[in-house]
Amino acid sequence: MSPHLAAEDLSMFGTDPWWLVVVKAVFCFAFLMVTVLFAIVWERKVVAWMQLRIGPNRHGPWGLLQSLADGIKLMLKEDVIVKRADKAVYVLAPVVAAVPAFMAIAVIPFGPAGNEISIFGHRTAMQLTDLPIAMLFILAVASVGIYGIVLAGWSSGSTYPLLGGLRSCAQMISYEIAMGAAFASVFLYSGSMSTSEIVAQQNDRWYIVLLPVSFILYIVTMVGETNRAPFDMPESEGDLVGGFNTEYSSIKFAMFMLAEYVNMVTVSAVATTLFLGGWRAPWPISTFWEGANHGWWPLLWFVVKVQLLLFFFIWLRGTLPRVRYDQLMKLGWKVLIPVSLVWLMCVATVRALRNEGYDFTDIALYIAGGVLVLLLLSFLADMFRDKGDKGAEADRADEDRAAFDPMAGGFPVPPLPGQQLPPVPRRRPRRERELIVSGGPDTQSDGPVSGSTDGKEASDG
Repeated sequence: MSPHLAAEDLSMFGTDPWWLVVVKAVFCFAFLMVTVLFAIVWERKVVAWMQLRIGPNRHGPWGLLQSLADGIKLMLKEDVIVKRADKAVYVLAPVVAAVPAFMAIAVIPFGPAGNEISIFGHRTAMQLTDLPIAMLFILAVASVGIYGIVLAGWSSGSTYPLLGGLRSCAQMISYEIAMGAAFASVFLYSGSMSTSEIVAQQNDRWYIVLLPVSFILYIVTMVGETNRAPFDMPESEGDLVGGFNTEYSSIKFAMFMLAEYVNMVTVSAVATTLFLGGWRAPWPISTFWEGANHGWWPLLWFVVKVQLLLFFFIWLRGTLPRVRYDQLMKLGWKVLIPVSLVWLMCVATVRALRNEGYDFTDIALYIAGGVLVLLLLSFLADMFRDKGDKGAEADRADEDRAAFDPMAGGFPVPPLPGQQLPPVPRRRPRRERELIVSGGPDTQSDGPVSGSTDGKEASDG
């Protein structure tokens, strides 16, 4: 791997005749649609298997046509537009959400960049096109899809869709920051933002081995970016009815569902390209079979890797419960973003030292020494900060308990963080409850329990 920036050779792109470009574009669209149809059935089958259920088994062999039947059903449903909706934006929002999801696949390589395959007698690359800034193009089109969800929630004219749209906007923006930092680590190692060049730089070792932290960060952020469980806050039916798409039906609702699954395929393809060697065959196969990375075989390895990542999506949904929204945002802003920035600085330092000719052992010692110094400084800072904060927290807790009003605003409110509910009156003793039932005094102030049961006689006497 060259320590300097790689010189991208993209001359093979842009030379195909127009009809071949159309064929490639249709193939990319068909690949996404067929993968989505399969992923929906596969998800329902796998989740049913995890929950000891049968799953779809009526339409087609083994229920494989269930997702196609669902799509036809949605298209034939009545298309309802609510009265309070902004009609133009309401209709445009599903299109804005779905179209960018299809655009990112244009720069994903399905095979080598050279003229490896022949289509109707014309040699071409297994990629629609490539750009020197292809990864920035993917980030850009992914960001545009957020507008579709936000506009859908706002244009519906309802409270719950608006909350779902705002949740989705905050979630996607926060997780895209950590995703961009994970991309930057790959850019530093490959020296390029071109997808075909990034795959070419993984000839010896995949980046999942060289950049494991970046891979883990991207896996977490891609789940948050696609609004999938356990990060499906914008669509949490438990508290938002259905989220941003509550007021949608028929084909518009189907387009939101299509956009979600296409985004799953897209982020899985990006993960395969950046960290899993792209279209390259796995290690045992590539060592003893020279033709594994030539011809149409790279398409098979690429599809297998994408399907494994889709299975990871399904596995998470069937395993982990939905997190609270504050936990989701805390993970994004207080964990993923700091870790991604620190890891990016470490990767940049390693690359700079390697370019200067330092040995790997010296680099490891420098990095380990820097990490130990940071840990020591953070430990000392936490120790002195805790001593000063204990007294302030105790005083603040006393003030909050004194100032807490459970009926603030005229209706019951829960205590804020740091506040406590007032003490609950203890239950009366059993003998006192029996006296109350039999007509005795109902409080201690009415008279002693052992005295007269008549309050007036006790006072006269």
